[in-house]
Amino acid sequence: MKTQTPITRIAFGSCNDQARPQSLWEPIQAVEPDLWVWMGDNIYGDTADMAALDSMYARQRRQPGYRALRESTRVIGTWDDHDYGANDAGRSYPRRNRSQAHFLDFMDVPEDHPRRKREGVYSAHTYGPPGKLVKVILLDTRYHRAPLTRDPLSEQRYFPNEGGDVLGDEQWAWLEEELRGSTAQVHLIGTSIQAVSDQHPWEKWANFPRARERLFRVLDRADVPGVVLLSGDRHHAELSRHDKALDYPLYEFTSSGLTHHASPGDESNPHRVGPLVAALNYGLVTIDWEAEPVSLRFEVRGIGNETLLDHTLQLSALRPSTGQGAGTVTADP
Repeated sequence: MKTQTPITRIAFGSCNDQARPQSLWEPIQAVEPDLWVWMGDNIYGDTADMAALDSMYARQRRQPGYRALRESTRVIGTWDDHDYGANDAGRSYPRRNRSQAHFLDFMDVPEDHPRRKREGVYSAHTYGPPGKLVKVILLDTRYHRAPLTRDPLSEQRYFPNEGGDVLGDEQWAWLEEELRGSTAQVHLIGTSIQAVSDQHPWEKWANFPRARERLFRVLDRADVPGVVLLSGDRHHAELSRHDKALDYPLYEFTSSGLTHHASPGDESNPHRVGPLVAALNYGLVTIDWEAEPVSLRFEVRGIGNETLLDHTLQLSALRPSTGQGAGTVTADP
């Protein structure tokens, strides 16, 4: 997908139970986002019954606040485990191909679109004119993800799967190609599970150490500017910064959840910048193209549109040492 109008406000969120009250759609609409990005657990299905899954998606589409947002804002997204079909599921989930079809229906992907022939729901979308390009790359961390084994002996929920993969060969190759050919100034990369935060016991890229290092290596070798990770899943919000993954600081902006959240606590994350937010929330990325220099603002906002986390940085701080970043629009496959 490619559009020529600059975008300045990207809102995103995750963990949205279609059966619970949904109080955030009105505040999200109030900020007039140019784009809404689903980051996973867009519904809570947890079923192998595809008729039931379809009815749950239909219920969410009928939700008045979300329906109003769809009518005024572009919507894209990826999935996580509960809309994929089973808690913490990976490639062994038996209905993954059928579930993918229902997800693409929910996302209004045309029947003849190339995404309908992929194994996995990953996608790329480019917005803006030359010099103000934003590329949103949404990964699928479910369809090809290797198995996890429960760890009853430590504080971690799972044993590390040292050689296990997350994306699968075709998606890795696709990701490298999307980055290699990109001339965007900002690259927002959506990964439903967290990649930077690595000490909590729940699902995360760190459960697959080799795959996590590969992700950082792919992003570093791409030598593109403005890479920021977006994630969900955790039922809280936070901003993390990794200073050794890329040639410049790698930020990960996590927003979760839209309808329910974890209890306040003190979870260890040495990469965290600012507070951990345990409240209903959505994430807002604002790009000020007119500022000198151009700035990126990360906000976690609550049900009254109050700002619960606020961090601004200059886009020039997210530039590889080669100085890459200018260019012209290229089409996505």
